[in-house]
Amino acid sequence: MSIEKQVDSGRRGLLVATCAAGGVAGLATAGAFVSTFQPSERAKAAGAPVELDISGIKPGEMQVFEWRGKPVWIMKRTPEQMKGLEHTASEVADPESLKPYTMDLPDYCKNKSNNRGRAGHEETLVLVGICPHLGCSPSSKFAPGAQPSLPDDWQGGFLCPCHGSTFDLAGRVFKNKPAPNNLDVPRYMYLSDTKIVIGKDEKGEAS
Repeated sequence: MSIEKQVDSGRRGLLVATCAAGGVAGLATAGAFVSTFQPSERAKAAGAPVELDISGIKPGEMQVFEWRGKPVWIMKRTPEQMKGLEHTASEVADPESLKPYTMDLPDYCKNKSNNRGRAGHEETLVLVGICPHLGCSPSSKFAPGAQPSLPDDWQGGFLCPCHGSTFDLAGRVFKNKPAPNNLDVPRYMYLSDTKIVIGKDEKGEAS
């Protein structure tokens, strides 16, 4: 092989190696660029909005989701449970949810029916499942009637086993209980009848 051919062959090899290295670097850069469009786990933990499918929740049932490392309760209340809220209105400490909260209560949950639901979806209850007393997570007590640690005329709701605070099916604390206020409601919005976003509403306001 002549010297010219050896030089040309060497140049081609160097050119291929350089292009390959450049291609790898380009792919790495593109990968990093694309990943910036996806919320990181740290961003989610910090409170990035969460989209949830609630199509599987039946009337009278509740599912627990996670947002900001906290349990979020989503419940579809039955007509009977909704009617029970009329009975508990006189027994809860803050029936119209006027007291300050850990989170600012969204205006759309300050409704005349005091069920803390959204127009068009009144039966659906969305709450942060943390007792405002000492941060325990209350248990669901949906069955009406007399039960241990509950009044005889119990209409269904939640019981904090740590210190006995009770909440109705709108998340409102009963009178003379350790919890200082009602359960928090995060900002949320509906994408459809079966999909909901927790942590942001239509105005772009976040919890």
